[in-house]
Amino acid sequence: MDLLSGFADISLAQLLLVACVALIASVIGGVSGYGNGALMPLVLVPMIGAAPVVPIIAIAALFNNFGRVSAFYKYLDRRRAALGIAASLPLCVLGAWGYTHLTGQGAALVIGSMLILSVPLRRLLKHHNIRIDDRGFTLGAAGYGVVVGGTAGSGVIMLSLLMAAGLEGAAVVATDAAISIAVSLVKVAVFGAAGVLTAQTIALALLIGVIAFPGAFLARLFVAYMPVHVHTAILDGIVLLGGVMMIVAAFR
Repeated sequence: MDLLSGFADISLAQLLLVACVALIASVIGGVSGYGNGALMPLVLVPMIGAAPVVPIIAIAALFNNFGRVSAFYKYLDRRRAALGIAASLPLCVLGAWGYTHLTGQGAALVIGSMLILSVPLRRLLKHHNIRIDDRGFTLGAAGYGVVVGGTAGSGVIMLSLLMAAGLEGAAVVATDAAISIAVSLVKVAVFGAAGVLTAQTIALALLIGVIAFPGAFLARLFVAYMPVHVHTAILDGIVLLGGVMMIVAAFR
């Protein structure tokens, strides 16, 4: 497969735009745990259409999330990462296999509404010192696996689950990234078996991934001087924004 041929129908200006957005999204994601899946489709869809976007982001996420785990490794909650991976992977296969058949409007409305409600609910539970236990986290991670397997930008669901389980700040970013690496590997394997990984898909994914990798280390500079309550507030804002974006997308 000639990867350079994947750039044949894309101008230099478009490639520069993709690279710039990939770096910005990576820095945002390194701080908030969420970025590439929400921002990259805004650039990629008008350029190449919607169909290749999920596979592109799945491949690029391997680089991006490996960078986050490397940058925030000391904050990684290994037990929660293992639970999240074990619960989400089996149903992620199903979601990835069926991604081309999803209509998404009803699911987007329900998921978006749940995300928006999760922020005040999590704060209320924290106020009363109540958190979801391992069983609740595992059930939520299984549902996340179905959704993330066939969509881009749904990683915000895992953020809300980790925060509801009691994680804060950099621990959320690191643990989410570790789970996302496993999820992305499964998605890439399914997409490869289905024959949807074209030269253009792989070339753009590698471009985004290589550019995005150092973004996590730039983000670590911000996080190092950021109080936990500020970081948590940013994460809450990202969850709310992700919910609103899902609801808006459902009506387009």
